[in-house]
Amino acid sequence: MAGLISIIHRLRYMTMLAAAVIALSHGSASAQAHYNSKFSIGGHAGVTMSKMSFTPSVKESMVMGQMAGLQLRYWEERNFGLIVEINYEQRGWKEDFEEYPFSFERKLDYIQIPLLTNIFFGGRHVNGFFNLGPEFGYMIGTSYSSNFDVHNISNIPDFPPNRETDQLWMEPTKKFDYGISAGAGIEFIIKRRHRIHLEGRYYFGIGNIFPDERKDTFSASRGTSIMVTLGYSYRIK
Repeated sequence: MAGLISIIHRLRYMTMLAAAVIALSHGSASAQAHYNSKFSIGGHAGVTMSKMSFTPSVKESMVMGQMAGLQLRYWEERNFGLIVEINYEQRGWKEDFEEYPFSFERKLDYIQIPLLTNIFFGGRHVNGFFNLGPEFGYMIGTSYSSNFDVHNISNIPDFPPNRETDQLWMEPTKKFDYGISAGAGIEFIIKRRHRIHLEGRYYFGIGNIFPDERKDTFSASRGTSIMVTLGYSYRIK
């Protein structure tokens, strides 16, 4: 009887030990799956279509520009990651003179740093994705082209009346920019480590390019843009 009790105790001890080993093994595997981080580096380039949001309003249309940049991407979860980029982007606006024979276009050159949440879904070869997050930038240059003298508008015959014109001759003085970016796209995975991605992204600017105090002409002079890019990235981990 005593031997049977001893055997039972030993079996219970071995069962508990086996259960503990299985639990530890499972936990270790889960931890490895959870912390199996991946990292990629790449670049992208494309075109932008942008305009401004002025208050008081200005008659304008979108202007086309260029962009190019580097992208770093980090992800652990199956459908979740983070993206940091450093981009050169051209933005600006084009005045809409309707039937009048005048033209004016201003380009704003920025270095932009988006910090994006990356949500992706799909299979081993094709993924769809959404990107969302804040974006910070600094204006490194500006230029304009026109077929009239922006500093002598009052002496130009037949210039459109009842039109805001201060933005034509004012130079942007507020260099720092910030806003929100949201995009969606598709990526193709080639041999696990190579990725080609196509994305469309919208940017809503919050910072102004002109002074915005009560005495100033514009209370708002914010940029918005649409960006379409084609990129490549290489998974290094």
